[in-house]
Amino acid sequence: MEQRDTVDDIVEQWSRTRPDLNGEAIGLVGRMRRLNIRVDGALREYFASCGLDSSEFDVLATLRRSGEPYELNARALLKSAMVTSGAITNRVDRLSAKGLVERNPCPSDRRAVLVRLTAAGKDLIDGALAGHVRNEERILAALDDDERALLDGLLRKLLIAHGDTESLLD
Repeated sequence: MEQRDTVDDIVEQWSRTRPDLNGEAIGLVGRMRRLNIRVDGALREYFASCGLDSSEFDVLATLRRSGEPYELNARALLKSAMVTSGAITNRVDRLSAKGLVERNPCPSDRRAVLVRLTAAGKDLIDGALAGHVRNEERILAALDDDERALLDGLLRKLLIAHGDTESLLD
């Protein structure tokens, strides 16, 4: 018999009390939501071990993957993070206070500010990345390569269907 998860019980309860509802949809979305909570917890725990929260890690990683000089304007950070400008400002303020990023005036627009990784910020994110990827590998360990590829394609299809198609590379 196949092992059951908590969502199986939830779907079974709904099928008894409301057989008119689509138990498959309840199960799939319920599993995605419950898995998201567990994955977020595992990521938060790792980031905390690096002295960061997940939003700070996101900003540092975004700057690092942008390539040298590891500098972006607030608009580019906003596009990547999908949060409000106030949230980006708060994240940058915290990282600046820690000496991990610095703000510099934009040479082409005096009103704009560029956020750049400091040497300490680059060292921290470079040191944290290998452990972060190992943590993600641990999270995915129950899936073989074919299952990972299938899941990746299915999740991409759902994201595209729900409008997550804006390029970060423009």
